[in-house]
Amino acid sequence: MSYTTPPNILLSQSTKLSDDTFLQMRKFIYERTGIFFADNKKYLLESRVSRRLSALGLNTFQGYFGVLMNGQGVTELSHLINSITINETFFFRNEPQFNVLEEWILPELIRKRKEDGTNKVRIWSAASSTGEEPHTIALIIREKFQPRFPFTKFEIVGTDINTQVLDTARRGVYKDYAVRNIPKAYLDKYFRQDGDKFVLSEEIRKMTDFRQMNLFDRNAMRAMRGFDVVFAANVLIYFDFNSKQTVVSSIYDSLNKEGYFFVGYSETLYGLTQVFKPVHFDKAIAYRKE
Repeated sequence: MSYTTPPNILLSQSTKLSDDTFLQMRKFIYERTGIFFADNKKYLLESRVSRRLSALGLNTFQGYFGVLMNGQGVTELSHLINSITINETFFFRNEPQFNVLEEWILPELIRKRKEDGTNKVRIWSAASSTGEEPHTIALIIREKFQPRFPFTKFEIVGTDINTQVLDTARRGVYKDYAVRNIPKAYLDKYFRQDGDKFVLSEEIRKMTDFRQMNLFDRNAMRAMRGFDVVFAANVLIYFDFNSKQTVVSSIYDSLNKEGYFFVGYSETLYGLTQVFKPVHFDKAIAYRKE
């Protein structure tokens, strides 16, 4: 079954997401992604999903749910996820965390890897969105560490459940908002301005491997092993308590012993798990796997 988009299609003002369909869709989304829409977020789901109704030429939410449940649902799920996930980020966001990475964690890891003879440091940006976070890490490593430690291999992986933002991350093309916190020396050296856009150099882009990843998928997460640092800023807010535990447990398994886990400033692991030890730095907290 296929759909085409009629020109200038508009949803009727009377088209509403009923309570029954909301509950069906919420359950469908939760079971596949762990993302939970509370009752008071019904309006948000309605607003986001209405885009897909327009794209498919449908005029009811129940009809759209039928699409999700039939054979086309696997393909449509990706479009749905792209619609319901929010992706707002910029370079050097959560700057104290990057300071900790540069001044404490990376020097410690490089020393340990020299001692064990592996000489590889692996960092995972688990909710990388349009790529600003892993590209920030790449900028720091390229500028501060690669010249001093040429024999250390740095591997950076960026993942997100949203396929559209991953395409943007791979292209590395950004606007003023995204680059406003970048130090001028970095901006001049690693970006090329093209009109109102800033194009990240291939030298930095090729340092990060971007992949689609559903953090709630335990089978897929088993492939993510052996990381020294995991960043997962502003991703736990999507989940309820049970799905948070699932995601945090998988990330714990992804980390090497004494690896570090960063979450967003508004997030905490307190009351969620006791398997990580909080480590307090200046203006930042990291959680260490013991």
